[in-house]
Amino acid sequence: QVQLEESGGGLVQAGGSLRLSCAGSGRAFSMYTMGWFRQAPGKEREIIAAITWNGGRTYYADSVKGRFTISRDNAKNTVDLQMNNLKPEDTAVYYCAAARTNIMVVVTSRYDYWGQGTQVTVSS
Repeated sequence: QVQLEESGGGLVQAGGSLRLSCAGSGRAFSMYTMGWFRQAPGKEREIIAAITWNGGRTYYADSVKGRFTISRDNAKNTVDLQMNNLKPEDTAVYYCAAARTNIMVVVTSRYDYWGQGTQVTVSS
């Protein structure tokens, strides 16, 4: 069992930066693929970034490629999302999630554990 808790959301102006952090509990955290997702009002939850257990592979959605960076520190059981050059369309609730696998997965249904989410609002 893995429990996840996000932090770092808030209100930022367009062009600004935020760093989200996800703290996980449980020994298995370091063995799992981790993902960051977001859900805007009226839209489906979408994956925006993922990282395999050792950081060897990363994935980014086209909408955030070049602006967001995912990283993890298994010693601290954390996975972070650095978000730069934020745009109003990045406004959403952001979730971290863990998939019980060590390979790259980008399908929402493959993720087994979820945090409660943190709100990110980007003003124009």
